[in-house]
Amino acid sequence: MPDRVYPPVIAAAKLMFRVLDLRITVEGAEHVPTTGGAVLASNHVSYLDFIFAGYGAQPARRLVRFMAKHEVFRHRVSGPLMRGMRHIPVDRAAGQASYQQALDALRAGEVVGIFPEATISRSFTVKEVKSGAVRLAAEAGVPLLPTAVWGTQRLWTKGRPKSLTQRHVPVTIVIGEPMEPTTDAALRERMQALLDDAQARYPESGEGQWWQPAHLGGTAPTPEEAKRLDDR
Repeated sequence: MPDRVYPPVIAAAKLMFRVLDLRITVEGAEHVPTTGGAVLASNHVSYLDFIFAGYGAQPARRLVRFMAKHEVFRHRVSGPLMRGMRHIPVDRAAGQASYQQALDALRAGEVVGIFPEATISRSFTVKEVKSGAVRLAAEAGVPLLPTAVWGTQRLWTKGRPKSLTQRHVPVTIVIGEPMEPTTDAALRERMQALLDDAQARYPESGEGQWWQPAHLGGTAPTPEEAKRLDDR
């Protein structure tokens, strides 16, 4: 089935990146296979992460089918776009159906994008990850691509007002070397290492800023504080 919706959406996103003069850096794009299935597993710091993580696969000319909560597919604006781009709705009440749809996509040679933390990390560190990414990669027999995005939280994240017109924001996308599907803990460790590296090399220090994690001198909640906020 030809993709009639995804390419125009990508073109519109690239135009917006240019208008806002976002300073986007993509590293490790060569790790995305040019053919065949793969699971792209990214950290989650912003509502926009799927746009940027998907952008990281563009040099390989791959369109990433992201797993996203089913409520997004019911929205009158985002719903038709999500369905048109053949993203995969996740209904926690019917999780097996979503899992099977993602598995079928992988076996058909698609790249499936997953945010294993399930929700945005308020602490801007990698939370505990769910088992879906590792299980899918193992069952489909495809590579697992650990990925980190950084800087996107400055545009739109949980608990902060949107700043979608902010200009000149540096955004880093790092796609790590393919992993053999092992354990959730190993995936989380690798994602955190990629994120640590992206944060360390980010062109703005962020010291004292809300968008920087506490352990790097920012005022974001610690992981423990973030968990309490999520549990409210």
